Amino acid sequence: MSKTTRKLFGTDGIRGRANQHPMTPELALAVGKAIAHVFRSHHPKPRIVIGKDTRLSNYMFETALQAGICAMGVDAVQLGVLPTPGIAFMTTGMRADAGVVISASHNAFEDNGFKFFAGDGFKLPDEVEIEIERLVENQAELETRRAIGADIGRAYRVEDAVGRYVVYLKSTLPKQLSLSGLKIVVDCSNGAAYKVAPEVLYELGAEVIAIDDRPDGTNINSRCGATHPRNVAKAVLEHNADVGIALDGDADRVILADENGGIVDGDAILAILARDKMQRQELSKGTVVATVMSNLGLERALATFGVALERTAVGDRHVVERMRSGGFDLGGEQSGHIILLDHATTGDGMVTALSVVRIMKQQGIKLSRLASVMQRVPQVLKNVMVRDKPPLDGIPSVAKRIAQINDQLSGSGRLLVRYSGTENKCRVMIEGDHAARIDELADDLVELVTREIGA
Repeated sequence: MSKTTRKLFGTDGIRGRANQHPMTPELALAVGKAIAHVFRSHHPKPRIVIGKDTRLSNYMFETALQAGICAMGVDAVQLGVLPTPGIAFMTTGMRADAGVVISASHNAFEDNGFKFFAGDGFKLPDEVEIEIERLVENQAELETRRAIGADIGRAYRVEDAVGRYVVYLKSTLPKQLSLSGLKIVVDCSNGAAYKVAPEVLYELGAEVIAIDDRPDGTNINSRCGATHPRNVAKAVLEHNADVGIALDGDADRVILADENGGIVDGDAILAILARDKMQRQELSKGTVVATVMSNLGLERALATFGVALERTAVGDRHVVERMRSGGFDLGGEQSGHIILLDHATTGDGMVTALSVVRIMKQQGIKLSRLASVMQRVPQVLKNVMVRDKPPLDGIPSVAKRIAQINDQLSGSGRLLVRYSGTENKCRVMIEGDHAARIDELADDLVELVTREIGA
């Protein structure tokens, strides 16, 4: 089975509309059995941790997953509501064989999904995901391998998972550092960090204003959090705060707001962190890893303080893979997935936010000034619905026009044309110093693509 023939796994686990095929309790039961079987050979008494965000559908998925895991003779450890990076942390901390996150990240509450971690806290390798999917599709193979009698797995709940994760988050800062004197607004997106985020900031000494911290099962990511950062920016101004922190539903990504209500996205956060790590001579190999979607302004900013930028395909999974293979310790995406491998195995919104707040506190510098190290280059992103996805270099007129635009940009800008991985869309992104000109170039290319392969 190749990546292109997968039916369940996408770029970040399994995801779909809750209680509709394929994202059903029956699937959760099958996934539980499959992942338990895969990891049963790794440990004499294996265990798998399960955590979730605040979606209404998580009650049924948690129960079904647990049943499948226990049916195969593996213990299921319920963590309750906890951010995705917290579940990765608990997976390694409890020496578990694997971890399962029930979440659809920044999607609306109607959606849900499963993300998976190996015992080392990193996302599962492709070959393990492929094997899990194969077993889900071939349940008969597992029927003769069910546990019997006393071999059936047990399920139990860890009551202090939030507290353990809060202690871990505080440990990422110097012990003597207090956030006293800082007023911080945190938008919890009515999601997995609604307890963790305010608590850790309060324990570190900050004055905390928490918003969107009352989940009801249906309001996760609802016009709040990292996908709607203007909310936290407005609250910063209303409360005369020093910084705003906007998390997404499972808190693996973050967008910040400065004291003036300005939005500080993932690219700007990478620039801030890279400069600080370079000043402290702690940036591994003087390199940051980002995706092809990161703004050209990030590349230019990094160059001013001697940092190289490596780009990967879109997706934090690709960023982490390149970081691990290249020995780099800082990477991320414009969307706010920031990976600090010296602290975490996956994107962690609160680790990232605390790292920036530490710099503010230690240097006595406001966030707006820190973020000014990067000047965004005008960027145009347009989508074209297409009927199919032939190789772009195989369409002579499109390939010729792409080459012409690259010649015109000639180092002063950047063109990226790619197909969406999940939809029948062609995405056209152009960056350059002259907004009107790049908009004109984008419209011209979109018109051509539409004419050639438009739906």
